[in-house]
Amino acid sequence: MSTPTAYAVSPDSGEHWSAPGAFEVAPGIHRIPLPLPMDGLKAVNVYVIETEQGLTLIDGGWAVTEGREALEKGLRQLGRSFTDIRRFLVTHVHRDHFSLAAALGAEVGADVTLGLGEKPTLDVMLGATSVDEVPMLGQLRAAGAAGLASLFGENPSSDGRDERSIRYPDSWFDGDVEVAVGERTLDAIHTPGHTRGHYVFAEQAAGLLFAGDHVLPTITPSIGFEPAAVRQPLRDFMSSLAKVRALPDLTLLPAHGPVAPSVHARVDQLLEHHEHRLALCLDALVSGARTAYDVAGELPWTRHDHAFDTLDPFNAALAAMETKAHLELLVARGRAGRTEAADGVLFALTHE
Repeated sequence: MSTPTAYAVSPDSGEHWSAPGAFEVAPGIHRIPLPLPMDGLKAVNVYVIETEQGLTLIDGGWAVTEGREALEKGLRQLGRSFTDIRRFLVTHVHRDHFSLAAALGAEVGADVTLGLGEKPTLDVMLGATSVDEVPMLGQLRAAGAAGLASLFGENPSSDGRDERSIRYPDSWFDGDVEVAVGERTLDAIHTPGHTRGHYVFAEQAAGLLFAGDHVLPTITPSIGFEPAAVRQPLRDFMSSLAKVRALPDLTLLPAHGPVAPSVHARVDQLLEHHEHRLALCLDALVSGARTAYDVAGELPWTRHDHAFDTLDPFNAALAAMETKAHLELLVARGRAGRTEAADGVLFALTHE
């Protein structure tokens, strides 16, 4: 088993992975952890690639004062500043990856690139797509979690500190493409699942994978929790894991957690984890659970096997949505059936 994130030391620093600073992960590439206030993940890793033309950053962090100051200090440690940034390659649209990139990109004239699959989510966030309510509320009701939907309707989880930085990127990734970064060539690989427009960046010549939230060394990323929802986010995620597994084995440079030596080893663990969760969902259906919320209530959560009813509302919502993703995959595999009902989608075993 891997070391829990809360205690994990990163080999590039010899310190806890979230310790401030700029740490060399490969020649010309440094990891700068930025703090995530009020977030259990503690930090997000931003990777700085040095070129003769300036800096390219993989992800940008969350547009809060603490994150901006930590990035500025980390760059200063490298003898650099914000004005040296030429481009942000952003793995996905979540605020702890995109919002500071969007803000700084506009400020210093750096190009910000994001996966085209994130456009439907930005359309909702920016009002280009009209919605009657926060889309997550309908998703929670479909999961049978009407009570959680009411809580979120009364008290949205965002604190609003980064709202002004949300905008469309300057350019989009569409499909798998090669990206020149100075003398380097990165493979920008579409890996939907965590979000529909998630990308990872592989520098195979250097043996590195900038993995964003797709492959994390000590935790599993959330699935099925985004404004522009898809029916089969878990199927997409597992297919994307297999896609990355087909690459040569690379060093894992994650967005959250320590640098790890083998992408293959971690992908294998993640695939095994989700097959185990699918089996637990089937067991819950056998016992009579019918909605994703009911099934989630019978499953253990986190590596500490916490009971569902001990989770805070935000994590309970994540759990309900992730469980619905597992049940939808069981439907796609022919192991369960689904019925639309007034109080949520109902699932039941398929008799073979």
